[in-house]
Amino acid sequence: MDELRGDQAAWRFDGESIAIAYETKGWFKSPLLKLLGGLSVPLAAVEEVDFRPGAVRKGGWAMNLRLRERMDPYAAVGAMLDDRAQPFRLTGPASTELVAEYLADQVRFAAGQAGAPDGATPTALVPPLPLHVRTSEGTAHLDRGRLTLVWGGGHASGFKKKQQRREFDLADIAAVEWSPLDDWGWGFVRVITAGGTEQTAAKPRNDLNVLRAGEEGNEIHQVFLLAATVTAHVWARGARARLAPGPGGAPGDGRTGRDDDAWWRDTARSALDAVRRSALALNGSGDGIATAEGGGAGAAGGAAAGERRSSGDGRGGGADTAWIFEQIERLGELHAKGLLTDEEFSAKKAELLGRI
Repeated sequence: MDELRGDQAAWRFDGESIAIAYETKGWFKSPLLKLLGGLSVPLAAVEEVDFRPGAVRKGGWAMNLRLRERMDPYAAVGAMLDDRAQPFRLTGPASTELVAEYLADQVRFAAGQAGAPDGATPTALVPPLPLHVRTSEGTAHLDRGRLTLVWGGGHASGFKKKQQRREFDLADIAAVEWSPLDDWGWGFVRVITAGGTEQTAAKPRNDLNVLRAGEEGNEIHQVFLLAATVTAHVWARGARARLAPGPGGAPGDGRTGRDDDAWWRDTARSALDAVRRSALALNGSGDGIATAEGGGAGAAGGAAAGERRSSGDGRGGGADTAWIFEQIERLGELHAKGLLTDEEFSAKKAELLGRI
């Protein structure tokens, strides 16, 4: 077993994984790495090893593990951490450069020989469940299948205290974003649901999908870990769904709508086509009737199937208001997924609202 000690941690390489033990002593050490304590990175999750001699002060070296797609929940949740808190980064003095470069070569070669990573791997790179986080605004509790936010801290708004709590099934969570401390000393974690019905326009102070964290202690690092942990478990759930046997028993047939990137791309095209066809119908350029294009019940891809010609007396004088709001909600899902830009979403929303 090869071992390399650096400024932030000690890495042990056994040919199949890298066990990382973070340095927790000293006030100058990263609070985030202190909370993590340690983790083990399977080589199958490693895409590349970036080794840079002379990259840090006094000619020291820096080594970074670049993980495969949907393997690094820390990089996925939002704003990047500073170098000192990167969990897959190690630095050391120039005197150990040759040893570090040798280990980098060994890891790089072994990662290239490793097979495909297990879909559950990200859950091994975050704190174990149950995870409990407390901030000056409230608490978050993550257990298998469910995330609960409770507002009762001294800095919780009256609106949130009145609502008391909100619960989310992991099956309903599309993404989690983390925002670092702003100029007012507040950061937060926000839950984005697949349904897109949350009040995303609300300020974090009154947003019921948000838990804020202040500058006290390690609050901001706790909510960052919460965001990464939820992301890891959402990814793992999606991977299980993709591998689940379908009706015919063949592996991979069980890939479900919201867990399938191709499904989302098809949904985006279907929803936008539905809006365009509706525009033609309202302008007298087409019959305005769309046929169902398949997809799961309640999916955004049903936008085309749910399209209507016009409301009321059949003279084409106005669009069906219920249908319009239904399409706006579906476009919101696509926007949250990142398949529509801000400009595309705003333009289509304005176009739809203009028909009421």
